[in-house]
Amino acid sequence: MIAIEEMQQMLEPLFPGLMGLRLVTLEPDKVVAEMQVRPDLCTAGGILHGGAYMAFADTLGAVGTVLNLPAGKRTTTTDSSTKFIAGAKVGSTVTGESLALHRGRTTMVWQTSIRNAEGRLCALVTQTQLVIEG
Repeated sequence: MIAIEEMQQMLEPLFPGLMGLRLVTLEPDKVVAEMQVRPDLCTAGGILHGGAYMAFADTLGAVGTVLNLPAGKRTTTTDSSTKFIAGAKVGSTVTGESLALHRGRTTMVWQTSIRNAEGRLCALVTQTQLVIEG
């Protein structure tokens, strides 16, 4: 399995690195990360932008899939559904926990819960990752 430090280094030069995503836990069926809610990730009123929630969750599901990929395979997101429930304020930190619902040969399905600093559920994202030839 890929070490958390190695995965973090892989993300740093990419969009997740730009967003400030910090991996906390890497397991075959669970990925946990944190992200500071910065002003440049917010919408009016200093609340985390919906697209930032979605990108954060998409990254966690993709990372989880990468952890489970057989040699010579890669992945891409084919479907994602987001339910927005509450907001996260600028200056706070959100935590995302992505759990594997299905880890198959051709697809993997992950569900990510994103919570604000108070532990309140802000968004629930379910995504499907396609497993394809590398």
